[in-house]
Amino acid sequence: MVLGDENAPVTVVEYASFTCPHCATFHNDTFKKLKADYIDSGKVKFIYREVYFDRYGLWASMVARCGGQEKFFGIADLIYKSQSEWTRAGEPAAIVDELRKIGRLAGLDNETLDECLKDGGKAEALVAWYTANAKEDDISSTPSFVIDGKKHSNMSYADMKEILDEALAG
Repeated sequence: MVLGDENAPVTVVEYASFTCPHCATFHNDTFKKLKADYIDSGKVKFIYREVYFDRYGLWASMVARCGGQEKFFGIADLIYKSQSEWTRAGEPAAIVDELRKIGRLAGLDNETLDECLKDGGKAEALVAWYTANAKEDDISSTPSFVIDGKKHSNMSYADMKEILDEALAG
């Protein structure tokens, strides 16, 4: 999923898992500043790529993608904001119920959510896509960032800003 100007001078690829607490912290804090300062201003093209370390992250991704590109980042925001609740719901069925609630909050109906969650072909395609991308970019932890082709691990907004400003000046 992509945000920002297709022709922005700098590209940031984030690899993240919906079940990763560090990813939630990044999205609840740093990402908002990054979006306001760089993505919305046309300086950065932001590409979000999911990492599936577990089935719950895959299920969350399927719910986030259920609303299409239009709703993806809004649903992702809700998933990250309530991560500590839905990931601790207990049994797999309870976790799915919590993810459905998030989808309904975003305006998706139960029938649409059921179709998305039961789409085995989509799940297989997402896992294959993740595997290929993670291998190509040598991703082993989340969040990881590829900024104009160079891999970086999780960082503060100040550190990311420094890298982005350098790339923009460069």
